[in-house]
Amino acid sequence: MRDFFDSMLGRVFVLLVGGVLASAALTLYFAQGEQQEFLVQLRILRAAERIEQLTRMLDQVPASTRPQVLAAASRNGVLAEHAGAAVGGAPDTGFADDLKERLGGGRRILAWQGRGAQCQPLAGASGDRCEISQVDLKDGTPLRFLVLLQRPDYAVLALQRTQRTQHQLGYFVFFLACLCLLAYAVAFLTTQPLRRLALAARNLGRDIDHPPLAVHGPNEVRHAAGAFNAMQAQIRNFIRERTQMLAAITHDLQTPLTRARLRLEKVADPELRHKLVGDLAAMEGMIRDGLDLATSTTAREATQRMDFDSIVDSVCADAVEAGQDVTVSGLTRAFVLTRPTAMRRCLTNLIDNAVHYGARARITVSTDGPKVIAEVRDGGPGIPEDRLEAVFEAFFRLEGSRSRDTGGTGIGLTIARNIAVQHGGTLTLANGETGGLVARLELPRA
Repeated sequence: MRDFFDSMLGRVFVLLVGGVLASAALTLYFAQGEQQEFLVQLRILRAAERIEQLTRMLDQVPASTRPQVLAAASRNGVLAEHAGAAVGGAPDTGFADDLKERLGGGRRILAWQGRGAQCQPLAGASGDRCEISQVDLKDGTPLRFLVLLQRPDYAVLALQRTQRTQHQLGYFVFFLACLCLLAYAVAFLTTQPLRRLALAARNLGRDIDHPPLAVHGPNEVRHAAGAFNAMQAQIRNFIRERTQMLAAITHDLQTPLTRARLRLEKVADPELRHKLVGDLAAMEGMIRDGLDLATSTTAREATQRMDFDSIVDSVCADAVEAGQDVTVSGLTRAFVLTRPTAMRRCLTNLIDNAVHYGARARITVSTDGPKVIAEVRDGGPGIPEDRLEAVFEAFFRLEGSRSRDTGGTGIGLTIARNIAVQHGGTLTLANGETGGLVARLELPRA
Protein backbone atom coordinates (compact mmCIF):
# COMPACT_ATOMS: atom_id res chain seq x y z
CA MET A 1 0.00 0.00 0.00
CA ARG A 2 2.85 2.37 0.83
CA ASP A 3 4.42 1.70 -2.56
CA PHE A 4 1.13 2.66 -4.20
CA PHE A 5 0.96 6.03 -2.44
CA ASP A 6 4.66 6.65 -3.13
CA SER A 7 4.06 6.14 -6.84
CA MET A 8 2.92 8.80 -9.30
CA LEU A 9 -0.27 6.80 -9.85
CA GLY A 10 -1.11 6.84 -6.13
CA ARG A 11 -0.34 10.53 -5.71
CA VAL A 12 -2.46 11.57 -8.69
CA PHE A 13 -5.24 9.31 -7.41
CA VAL A 14 -5.15 10.82 -3.91
CA LEU A 15 -4.96 14.35 -5.31
CA LEU A 16 -8.00 13.82 -7.53
CA VAL A 17 -10.08 12.10 -4.84
CA GLY A 18 -9.10 14.60 -2.14
CA GLY A 19 -9.70 17.61 -4.38
CA VAL A 20 -13.12 16.43 -5.55
CA LEU A 21 -14.20 15.46 -2.02
CA ALA A 22 -13.09 18.81 -0.62
CA SER A 23 -14.91 20.65 -3.40
CA ALA A 24 -18.02 18.53 -2.88
CA ALA A 25 -17.93 19.12 0.90
CA LEU A 26 -17.66 22.89 0.47
CA THR A 27 -20.39 22.90 -2.15
CA LEU A 28 -22.66 20.83 0.09
CA TYR A 29 -21.96 23.09 3.05
CA PHE A 30 -22.86 26.27 1.19
CA ALA A 31 -25.80 24.56 -0.52
CA GLN A 32 -27.25 23.47 2.82
CA GLY A 33 -26.86 26.97 4.18
CA GLU A 34 -28.63 28.40 1.15
CA GLN A 35 -31.32 25.73 1.45
CA GLN A 36 -31.98 26.54 5.10
CA GLU A 37 -32.17 30.22 4.31
CA PHE A 38 -34.54 29.54 1.42
CA LEU A 39 -36.79 27.39 3.61
CA VAL A 40 -36.93 30.09 6.27
CA GLN A 41 -37.83 32.70 3.68
CA LEU A 42 -40.48 30.39 2.24
CA ARG A 43 -42.01 29.84 5.67
CA ILE A 44 -42.01 33.59 6.33
CA LEU A 45 -43.75 34.12 3.00
CA ARG A 46 -46.39 31.55 3.84
CA ALA A 47 -46.80 33.09 7.30
CA ALA A 48 -47.45 36.48 5.73
CA GLU A 49 -50.01 34.95 3.36
CA ARG A 50 -51.74 33.16 6.26
CA ILE A 51 -51.91 36.34 8.34
CA GLU A 52 -53.22 38.27 5.35
CA GLN A 53 -55.98 35.71 4.75
CA LEU A 54 -57.05 35.63 8.42
CA THR A 55 -56.98 39.42 8.72
CA ARG A 56 -59.16 39.96 5.65
CA MET A 57 -61.56 37.22 6.78
CA LEU A 58 -61.88 38.71 10.29
CA ASP A 59 -62.53 42.12 8.78
CA GLN A 60 -65.67 40.68 7.19
CA VAL A 61 -67.15 38.79 10.13
CA PRO A 62 -69.08 40.32 13.03
CA ALA A 63 -67.21 40.93 16.28
CA SER A 64 -69.42 38.36 18.05
CA THR A 65 -68.20 35.49 15.87
CA ARG A 66 -64.57 36.43 15.83
CA PRO A 67 -63.62 34.27 18.88
CA GLN A 68 -64.89 31.15 17.07
CA VAL A 69 -62.98 32.09 13.95
CA LEU A 70 -59.82 32.72 15.95
CA ALA A 71 -60.14 29.37 17.68
CA ALA A 72 -60.64 27.58 14.39
CA ALA A 73 -57.66 29.36 12.82
CA SER A 74 -55.30 28.51 15.70
CA ARG A 75 -53.98 25.20 14.41
CA ASN A 76 -51.29 23.80 12.13
CA GLY A 77 -48.57 26.03 13.55
CA VAL A 78 -50.65 29.24 13.73
CA LEU A 79 -51.97 30.98 16.85
CA ALA A 80 -54.43 33.87 16.44
CA GLU A 81 -55.75 35.77 19.48
CA HIS A 82 -56.75 39.19 20.68
CA ALA A 83 -53.68 41.25 21.45
CA GLY A 84 -52.77 41.71 25.08
CA ALA A 85 -49.54 43.12 26.44
CA ALA A 86 -46.81 44.05 24.01
CA VAL A 87 -44.37 41.32 23.11
CA GLY A 88 -40.68 41.99 23.57
CA GLY A 89 -38.09 40.91 21.07
CA ALA A 90 -36.17 42.01 18.05
CA PRO A 91 -38.43 44.02 15.69
CA ASP A 92 -38.82 42.45 12.26
CA THR A 93 -39.36 45.51 10.11
CA GLY A 94 -39.07 43.48 6.91
CA PHE A 95 -41.97 41.23 7.87
CA ALA A 96 -44.00 44.21 9.03
CA ASP A 97 -43.41 46.05 5.75
CA ASP A 98 -44.47 42.94 3.85
CA LEU A 99 -47.75 42.81 5.78
CA LYS A 100 -48.34 46.54 5.24
CA GLU A 101 -47.84 46.04 1.52
CA ARG A 102 -50.31 43.17 1.51
CA LEU A 103 -52.98 44.73 3.76
CA GLY A 104 -52.56 48.32 2.69
CA GLY A 105 -51.97 51.44 4.76
CA GLY A 106 -54.11 52.78 7.56
CA ARG A 107 -53.43 49.86 9.90
CA ARG A 108 -51.03 49.58 12.76
CA ILE A 109 -48.82 46.63 12.04
CA LEU A 110 -45.92 45.50 14.23
CA ALA A 111 -43.75 42.36 13.95
CA TRP A 112 -41.13 40.62 16.06
CA GLN A 113 -38.88 37.62 15.70
CA GLY A 114 -39.75 35.13 18.41
CA ARG A 115 -37.63 32.27 19.74
CA GLY A 116 -37.83 29.73 22.54
CA ALA A 117 -40.29 30.67 25.28
CA GLN A 118 -42.05 33.21 23.07
CA CYS A 119 -43.06 30.35 20.77
CA GLN A 120 -44.09 28.11 23.71
CA PRO A 121 -47.84 28.31 23.07
CA LEU A 122 -47.28 26.45 19.78
CA ALA A 123 -44.27 24.22 20.41
CA GLY A 124 -42.33 24.59 23.61
CA ALA A 125 -38.81 23.77 22.38
CA SER A 126 -36.05 26.25 23.01
CA GLY A 127 -34.82 26.01 19.42
CA ASP A 128 -38.15 26.98 17.82
CA ARG A 129 -38.46 30.11 15.76
CA CYS A 130 -41.65 32.01 15.10
CA GLU A 131 -42.95 35.25 13.66
CA ILE A 132 -45.07 37.34 16.05
CA SER A 133 -47.11 40.14 14.54
CA GLN A 134 -49.76 42.54 15.86
CA VAL A 135 -52.29 43.77 13.30
CA ASP A 136 -55.26 46.08 13.76
CA LEU A 137 -58.48 45.21 12.01
CA LYS A 138 -60.44 47.89 10.15
CA ASP A 139 -62.47 48.63 13.26
CA GLY A 140 -59.27 49.05 15.30
CA THR A 141 -59.41 45.71 17.11
CA PRO A 142 -55.83 44.58 17.77
CA LEU A 143 -55.01 40.96 16.95
CA ARG A 144 -51.87 38.98 17.60
CA PHE A 145 -50.66 36.27 15.23
CA LEU A 146 -47.97 33.76 16.08
CA VAL A 147 -46.77 31.61 13.18
CA LEU A 148 -44.28 28.79 13.88
CA LEU A 149 -41.42 28.64 11.39
CA GLN A 150 -40.35 25.10 12.39
CA ARG A 151 -42.50 22.00 12.69
CA PRO A 152 -43.20 21.05 16.29
CA ASP A 153 -43.35 17.24 15.71
CA TYR A 154 -39.81 16.40 16.83
CA ALA A 155 -40.30 12.63 16.60
CA VAL A 156 -41.16 12.98 12.93
CA LEU A 157 -38.27 15.36 12.48
CA ALA A 158 -35.86 12.87 14.09
CA LEU A 159 -37.15 10.02 11.90
CA GLN A 160 -36.86 12.13 8.81
CA ARG A 161 -33.37 13.21 9.83
CA THR A 162 -32.33 9.56 10.32
CA GLN A 163 -33.78 8.52 6.98
CA ARG A 164 -32.17 11.48 5.27
CA THR A 165 -28.82 10.59 6.87
CA GLN A 166 -29.10 7.00 5.68
CA HIS A 167 -29.97 8.11 2.17
CA GLN A 168 -27.13 10.61 2.17
CA LEU A 169 -24.72 7.95 3.41
CA GLY A 170 -25.79 5.60 0.64
CA TYR A 171 -25.42 8.37 -1.94
CA PHE A 172 -22.02 9.26 -0.51
CA VAL A 173 -20.76 5.66 -0.72
CA PHE A 174 -21.99 5.41 -4.31
CA PHE A 175 -20.48 8.79 -5.13
CA LEU A 176 -17.17 7.83 -3.50
CA ALA A 177 -17.03 4.52 -5.39
CA CYS A 178 -17.68 6.25 -8.71
CA LEU A 179 -15.17 8.95 -7.83
CA CYS A 180 -12.46 6.40 -6.95
CA LEU A 181 -13.04 4.52 -10.20
CA LEU A 182 -12.89 7.73 -12.19
CA ALA A 183 -9.82 9.01 -10.31
CA TYR A 184 -8.00 5.70 -10.77
CA ALA A 185 -8.81 5.67 -14.49
CA VAL A 186 -7.59 9.27 -14.89
CA ALA A 187 -4.45 8.62 -12.83
CA PHE A 188 -3.72 5.41 -14.73
CA LEU A 189 -4.11 7.09 -18.12
CA THR A 190 -2.03 10.05 -16.94
CA THR A 191 0.87 7.98 -15.63
CA GLN A 192 0.81 5.26 -18.29
CA PRO A 193 3.10 7.23 -20.66
CA LEU A 194 5.62 7.60 -17.81
CA ARG A 195 5.53 3.85 -17.17
CA ARG A 196 6.01 3.16 -20.87
CA LEU A 197 8.92 5.58 -20.98
CA ALA A 198 10.49 4.03 -17.84
CA LEU A 199 10.13 0.54 -19.32
CA ALA A 200 11.67 1.69 -22.58
CA ALA A 201 14.60 3.25 -20.68
CA ARG A 202 15.08 -0.02 -18.75
CA ASN A 203 15.02 -2.02 -21.97
CA LEU A 204 17.45 0.43 -23.53
CA GLY A 205 19.87 -0.17 -20.66
CA ARG A 206 19.65 -3.92 -21.23
CA ASP A 207 19.70 -3.92 -25.02
CA ILE A 208 20.74 -0.94 -27.09
CA ASP A 209 19.13 -2.58 -30.14
CA HIS A 210 15.73 -2.93 -28.47
CA PRO A 211 12.82 -1.89 -30.76
CA PRO A 212 11.95 1.80 -30.52
CA LEU A 213 9.10 3.08 -28.41
CA ALA A 214 5.69 3.17 -30.12
CA VAL A 215 4.69 6.76 -30.95
CA HIS A 216 1.01 7.28 -30.17
CA GLY A 217 -1.22 9.15 -27.74
CA PRO A 218 -1.51 12.90 -27.04
CA ASN A 219 0.88 15.37 -28.63
CA GLU A 220 3.08 15.66 -25.52
CA VAL A 221 3.40 11.88 -25.23
CA ARG A 222 4.19 11.49 -28.92
CA HIS A 223 6.82 14.23 -28.72
CA ALA A 224 8.43 12.56 -25.68
CA ALA A 225 8.39 9.15 -27.39
CA GLY A 226 9.90 10.64 -30.54
CA ALA A 227 12.64 12.36 -28.55
CA PHE A 228 13.39 9.12 -26.71
CA ASN A 229 13.62 7.16 -29.96
CA ALA A 230 15.92 9.79 -31.43
CA MET A 231 18.14 9.58 -28.35
CA GLN A 232 18.21 5.78 -28.59
CA ALA A 233 19.18 5.95 -32.26
CA GLN A 234 21.97 8.43 -31.49
CA ILE A 235 23.33 6.28 -28.66
CA ARG A 236 23.12 3.16 -30.83
CA ASN A 237 24.97 4.90 -33.65
CA PHE A 238 27.58 6.23 -31.24
CA ILE A 239 28.25 2.79 -29.74
CA ARG A 240 28.29 1.15 -33.14
CA GLU A 241 30.73 3.73 -34.49
CA ARG A 242 32.93 3.38 -31.41
CA THR A 243 32.95 -0.42 -31.69
CA GLN A 244 33.68 -0.26 -35.39
CA MET A 245 36.45 2.22 -34.77
CA LEU A 246 38.05 0.04 -32.12
CA ALA A 247 37.68 -3.04 -34.30
CA ALA A 248 39.29 -1.20 -37.21
CA ILE A 249 42.15 0.01 -35.01
CA THR A 250 42.66 -3.50 -33.67
CA HIS A 251 42.68 -4.93 -37.17
CA ASP A 252 44.99 -2.27 -38.55
CA LEU A 253 47.41 -2.68 -35.65
CA GLN A 254 47.83 -6.38 -36.30
CA THR A 255 50.10 -5.80 -39.30
CA PRO A 256 52.60 -3.41 -37.63
CA LEU A 257 52.53 -5.51 -34.45
CA THR A 258 53.32 -8.64 -36.48
CA ARG A 259 56.18 -6.82 -38.22
CA ALA A 260 57.44 -5.60 -34.86
CA ARG A 261 57.35 -9.15 -33.50
CA LEU A 262 59.35 -10.43 -36.51
CA ARG A 263 61.89 -7.68 -36.15
CA LEU A 264 62.25 -8.36 -32.44
CA GLU A 265 63.49 -11.84 -33.32
CA LYS A 266 66.57 -10.16 -34.81
CA VAL A 267 67.50 -8.48 -31.54
CA ALA A 268 70.77 -10.02 -30.44
CA ASP A 269 70.37 -9.51 -26.68
CA PRO A 270 68.12 -12.36 -25.39
CA GLU A 271 67.09 -10.51 -22.23
CA LEU A 272 66.15 -7.37 -24.14
CA ARG A 273 64.32 -9.44 -26.75
CA HIS A 274 62.35 -11.20 -24.02
CA LYS A 275 61.30 -7.90 -22.43
CA LEU A 276 60.29 -6.36 -25.74
CA VAL A 277 58.25 -9.43 -26.69
CA GLY A 278 56.51 -9.26 -23.29
CA ASP A 279 55.67 -5.59 -23.78
CA LEU A 280 54.36 -6.35 -27.26
CA ALA A 281 52.17 -9.17 -25.91
CA ALA A 282 50.83 -6.87 -23.20
CA MET A 283 50.00 -4.25 -25.82
CA GLU A 284 48.11 -6.81 -27.91
CA GLY A 285 46.25 -7.98 -24.79
CA MET A 286 45.23 -4.43 -23.93
CA ILE A 287 43.94 -3.86 -27.44
CA ARG A 288 41.83 -7.03 -27.28
CA ASP A 289 40.53 -6.14 -23.82
CA GLY A 290 39.59 -2.67 -25.01
CA LEU A 291 37.60 -4.18 -27.84
CA ASP A 292 35.96 -6.62 -25.41
CA LEU A 293 35.00 -3.73 -23.13
CA ALA A 294 33.44 -1.83 -26.01
CA THR A 295 31.43 -4.85 -27.18
CA SER A 296 30.28 -5.65 -23.61
CA THR A 297 27.86 -2.71 -23.71
CA THR A 298 26.08 -4.10 -26.77
CA ALA A 299 23.81 -7.13 -26.86
CA ARG A 300 24.06 -8.98 -30.14
CA GLU A 301 23.31 -12.42 -28.70
CA ALA A 302 19.73 -13.74 -28.55
CA THR A 303 18.09 -14.08 -25.13
CA GLN A 304 17.18 -17.58 -23.92
CA ARG A 305 15.43 -19.03 -20.90
CA MET A 306 18.01 -21.21 -19.18
CA ASP A 307 18.58 -23.04 -15.92
CA PHE A 308 20.82 -20.83 -13.78
CA ASP A 309 22.30 -23.78 -11.87
CA SER A 310 23.48 -25.43 -15.10
CA ILE A 311 25.22 -22.23 -16.21
CA VAL A 312 27.07 -21.91 -12.91
CA ASP A 313 28.03 -25.59 -12.85
CA SER A 314 29.35 -25.40 -16.40
CA VAL A 315 31.51 -22.34 -15.71
CA CYS A 316 32.84 -23.85 -12.47
CA ALA A 317 33.66 -27.14 -14.24
CA ASP A 318 35.69 -25.25 -16.86
CA ALA A 319 37.53 -23.37 -14.12
CA VAL A 320 38.40 -26.59 -12.28
CA GLU A 321 39.66 -28.15 -15.49
CA ALA A 322 41.90 -25.11 -15.93
CA GLY A 323 43.47 -25.84 -12.54
CA GLN A 324 41.70 -23.15 -10.52
CA ASP A 325 40.59 -23.68 -6.91
CA VAL A 326 36.84 -23.27 -7.41
CA THR A 327 33.88 -24.84 -5.55
CA VAL A 328 30.14 -24.23 -5.79
CA SER A 329 27.39 -24.81 -3.22
CA GLY A 330 23.65 -24.27 -3.08
CA LEU A 331 20.83 -24.84 -5.53
CA THR A 332 18.32 -22.39 -6.97
CA ARG A 333 16.19 -24.54 -9.30
CA ALA A 334 15.42 -21.28 -11.07
CA PHE A 335 15.44 -20.12 -14.66
CA VAL A 336 16.71 -16.80 -15.96
CA LEU A 337 16.36 -14.96 -19.25
CA THR A 338 19.96 -14.70 -20.34
CA ARG A 339 22.40 -14.47 -23.19
CA PRO A 340 24.40 -17.64 -22.51
CA THR A 341 27.78 -16.55 -23.81
CA ALA A 342 27.59 -13.16 -22.08
CA MET A 343 26.50 -14.70 -18.78
CA ARG A 344 29.30 -17.24 -18.89
CA ARG A 345 31.69 -14.36 -19.55
CA CYS A 346 30.34 -12.50 -16.52
CA LEU A 347 30.73 -15.48 -14.17
CA THR A 348 34.15 -16.36 -15.62
CA ASN A 349 35.42 -12.82 -14.98
CA LEU A 350 34.22 -12.98 -11.36
CA ILE A 351 35.90 -16.36 -10.81
CA ASP A 352 39.14 -15.25 -12.51
CA ASN A 353 39.17 -12.09 -10.41
CA ALA A 354 38.72 -14.11 -7.20
CA VAL A 355 41.40 -16.67 -8.12
CA HIS A 356 43.92 -14.08 -9.33
CA TYR A 357 43.63 -11.82 -6.31
CA GLY A 358 42.39 -14.17 -3.61
CA ALA A 359 43.83 -17.60 -4.56
CA ARG A 360 40.43 -19.31 -4.61
CA ALA A 361 36.77 -18.85 -5.49
CA ARG A 362 33.89 -20.12 -3.34
CA ILE A 363 30.57 -19.77 -5.14
CA THR A 364 27.19 -19.87 -3.38
CA VAL A 365 23.91 -19.72 -5.30
CA SER A 366 20.50 -19.01 -3.74
CA THR A 367 17.17 -17.29 -4.35
CA ASP A 368 15.49 -14.33 -2.67
CA GLY A 369 11.91 -13.94 -3.86
CA PRO A 370 12.02 -12.88 -7.51
CA LYS A 371 15.84 -12.75 -7.52
CA VAL A 372 18.52 -15.32 -8.27
CA ILE A 373 21.76 -14.67 -6.37
CA ALA A 374 25.30 -15.87 -6.97
CA GLU A 375 28.02 -14.88 -4.49
CA VAL A 376 31.69 -15.37 -5.36
CA ARG A 377 33.99 -15.18 -2.31
CA ASP A 378 37.78 -15.18 -2.53
CA GLY A 379 40.49 -15.79 0.06
CA GLY A 380 42.23 -12.42 -0.21
CA PRO A 381 42.42 -9.55 2.27
CA GLY A 382 39.64 -7.55 0.63
CA ILE A 383 39.85 -3.96 -0.49
CA PRO A 384 39.22 -0.59 1.23
CA GLU A 385 35.57 0.33 1.63
CA ASP A 386 36.00 3.58 -0.29
CA ARG A 387 37.29 1.66 -3.32
CA LEU A 388 34.44 -0.87 -3.64
CA GLU A 389 32.79 1.13 -6.43
CA ALA A 390 35.94 2.54 -7.97
CA VAL A 391 37.17 -0.93 -9.02
CA PHE A 392 34.27 -1.13 -11.49
CA GLU A 393 35.77 1.72 -13.50
CA ALA A 394 37.53 0.64 -16.66
CA PHE A 395 41.31 0.12 -16.30
CA PHE A 396 41.18 1.02 -12.60
CA ARG A 397 43.59 -1.02 -10.48
CA LEU A 398 44.55 -1.16 -6.83
CA GLU A 399 48.01 -1.24 -5.33
CA GLY A 400 49.19 -3.75 -2.74
CA SER A 401 47.71 -7.23 -2.86
CA ARG A 402 46.04 -6.43 -6.14
CA SER A 403 49.13 -5.12 -7.93
CA ARG A 404 49.93 -5.23 -11.59
CA ASP A 405 52.22 -8.21 -11.04
CA THR A 406 49.22 -10.53 -10.94
CA GLY A 407 48.28 -9.65 -14.53
CA GLY A 408 45.16 -8.27 -16.14
CA THR A 409 44.19 -4.85 -17.40
CA GLY A 410 41.51 -3.91 -14.87
CA ILE A 411 38.39 -4.29 -17.00
CA GLY A 412 37.13 -7.72 -15.90
CA LEU A 413 34.75 -6.32 -13.28
CA THR A 414 33.66 -3.55 -15.62
CA ILE A 415 32.64 -6.06 -18.28
CA ALA A 416 30.93 -8.26 -15.67
CA ARG A 417 28.82 -5.36 -14.38
CA ASN A 418 27.91 -4.29 -17.93
CA ILE A 419 26.63 -7.79 -18.61
CA ALA A 420 24.71 -7.89 -15.31
CA VAL A 421 23.00 -4.57 -16.09
CA GLN A 422 22.07 -5.80 -19.58
CA HIS A 423 20.26 -8.71 -17.90
CA GLY A 424 18.34 -6.39 -15.58
CA GLY A 425 20.50 -7.35 -12.61
CA THR A 426 23.11 -5.84 -10.33
CA LEU A 427 26.69 -6.60 -9.38
CA THR A 428 28.11 -5.32 -6.10
CA LEU A 429 31.23 -5.90 -4.01
CA ALA A 430 31.56 -6.16 -0.24
CA ASN A 431 34.22 -7.24 2.20
CA GLY A 432 33.29 -10.48 3.94
CA GLU A 433 32.85 -10.59 7.70
CA THR A 434 35.50 -13.32 7.98
CA GLY A 435 37.77 -11.85 5.32
CA GLY A 436 37.91 -11.99 1.58
CA LEU A 437 36.01 -10.05 -1.05
CA VAL A 438 32.44 -11.06 -1.95
CA ALA A 439 31.05 -10.32 -5.41
CA ARG A 440 27.22 -10.51 -5.31
CA LEU A 441 25.40 -11.02 -8.64
CA GLU A 442 21.59 -10.59 -8.57
CA LEU A 443 19.43 -11.46 -11.57
CA PRO A 444 15.64 -11.49 -12.03
CA ARG A 445 13.98 -14.89 -12.27
CA ALA A 446 12.32 -15.80 -15.52
